[in-house]
Amino acid sequence: MPVLVTCECGTSYDLKDEFAGKLVKCPNCGRPARAPSVATAVAGGDPAFDRDTFLLRQQILKISEKYDVCDEQGNKIVFVERPAHFLRNLGAVLAAFVILVGGIGMVAALTPDATGGGTNAADWIAPIAMIVILAAAIAAGVALSAKRHVTFYRDQSKREKLLEVLQDKKFQPITMTYTVRDARARPLAKLGKNWLFNAIRKRWYVWSPSGQLLFLAKEDSVILSLLRRFLGPLFGVLRTNFIFLPAGTEDVIGEFKRKFTILDRYVLDMTSDPQRLMDRRIALALGVMLDTGERR
Repeated sequence: MPVLVTCECGTSYDLKDEFAGKLVKCPNCGRPARAPSVATAVAGGDPAFDRDTFLLRQQILKISEKYDVCDEQGNKIVFVERPAHFLRNLGAVLAAFVILVGGIGMVAALTPDATGGGTNAADWIAPIAMIVILAAAIAAGVALSAKRHVTFYRDQSKREKLLEVLQDKKFQPITMTYTVRDARARPLAKLGKNWLFNAIRKRWYVWSPSGQLLFLAKEDSVILSLLRRFLGPLFGVLRTNFIFLPAGTEDVIGEFKRKFTILDRYVLDMTSDPQRLMDRRIALALGVMLDTGERR
């Protein structure tokens, strides 16, 4: 498979796998660089993903959701951000509210009440008008709101993008889907969940870019899942952990576990997948979505 090399000048280029681990020169600036090993190439061409364990720490007191991803020694290797677009989304809510309130007032003013000798026509025009106004308010709110994409950077400077998870549609009432793309905007996978199926046990799906189901992530226990529905997290005692499985099997190849701490701390453990069936970039993207996508 091709080996992706990224130079310090920002230029990225592909090499044949025979150059893996060798010293090469950048075609743009001529600066020497060490090509990633084959194992690193399998991890996405970047050493940040060439590992089986990731530690995620969510930054607190932030409007946007931000995470520091560290290695097992606690060294920061990736910075993740999901902007909240607070002002824009607040404006969308206010616009929808204005349309709703204004529409209700208009219907009330134009529709005579029962004591005023209302006609039979008014009895069914008002409900239809209310449905139209409600639909218009929702449509305006969705149109004015912003999609909440997730971006993975080398560090907090955000100069180098490593990965991104794009929200496919703004309004997804039943099935929510996201597209995972690499640093060169090439699709790697599609993530998704179904709100109806999550009523008993939460689960997320991983499809290939062509639509083939590859992996499944689900809560580690049905009993704990049901207890969480009725009792809530109980201050972290009933923590929501997920297991990763290849489609059509019950073989656990990874775990996403929440640590028992005051602040949000997570461990993405893929040591049960020594063959690296699951691309570590996809695994990390899924781990982040299991937190921010579930609003935990």
